[in-house]
Amino acid sequence: MSNDPMDKVLEQLEEQELGGGNAAGGGSSAGNATKDRNLNLILDIPLKVTVELGRTKMPVSELLNLTQGSVIELMKLAGEPMEVLVNEKLIARGEAVVVNEKFGVRLTDIISPTERIEQLK
Repeated sequence: MSNDPMDKVLEQLEEQELGGGNAAGGGSSAGNATKDRNLNLILDIPLKVTVELGRTKMPVSELLNLTQGSVIELMKLAGEPMEVLVNEKLIARGEAVVVNEKFGVRLTDIISPTERIEQLK
């Protein structure tokens, strides 16, 4: 066992996912009610969701010269997946789709919890 606080958090999350350490392997109805109540506490927390097509850097002088029809070259290849960020942390990658004449993102790769925790370090 590690003394790293993040490892302890991961171990606690894994225990909760496996039934909260209940010897029978399943959660009791009281345990499920507690989990539902705990989940309900965070359901209304607003999050900033960003879909990033690409990035670029340019001097202010170039930025001021942009007009309608200008093309901005991004540091990504055509066809590369877009990144989905929640509160500026990468959580998924996806591709652009059109649904009912609106743009959307089809998620193609969800970042694992372990990878997301690594981003925090």
